[in-house]
Amino acid sequence: MPEAASPTRKRIVDAATKLFYAEGIGRVSVDAVAEKAGLTKRTLYYHFKSKDDLIAAYLDGRDQPNLRQMASWFDAAEGGADRKVEAIFSNLARVARHPKWKGCGFLRTAAELASMPGHPAVKVGSRHKSNFEAWLAGELSGHDIEEPQALAREIVLLIDGCFSIMLIHRNPDYIEAAGRAAATLVGARCRNKD
Repeated sequence: MPEAASPTRKRIVDAATKLFYAEGIGRVSVDAVAEKAGLTKRTLYYHFKSKDDLIAAYLDGRDQPNLRQMASWFDAAEGGADRKVEAIFSNLARVARHPKWKGCGFLRTAAELASMPGHPAVKVGSRHKSNFEAWLAGELSGHDIEEPQALAREIVLLIDGCFSIMLIHRNPDYIEAAGRAAATLVGARCRNKD
């Protein structure tokens, strides 16, 4: 079996990431990924048993970078937990204004695989969303917030809701509105209100 972090495997995942994010998983063939990676299809299949495994690897490769990005926006924001949570949304709105932004790759992939709940990529997406929720609950716990787990779940609902509506309207103002709502929720749960 090929080494998980081999340069060839990384090249394949990088090519798949660009294509899958830009065009969607259903519209991109294994041939297209192999061509973009500058490899043969045989080489691609040496590293991945199937397109399904490649799709899962694409999302798995986005997991930690996305979580680190959200954490950096939270950490860099000044103010209390309400401002820090709102900063996540403000930064998402800024990113969404880029013409190549296509929304949340995890949600878009899950939508394409809605009839296949056991698909490996759906499991990766579920793990990613759970990891973000757990991270956020931990951060909120450190800011003296009541019911941080429930609040983290509510914020995840706002984030994923604004991602969904963005696919329809393509208007980042929805993300900013969701950020204001999230800040209000956080402010209402602060134990030490000034």
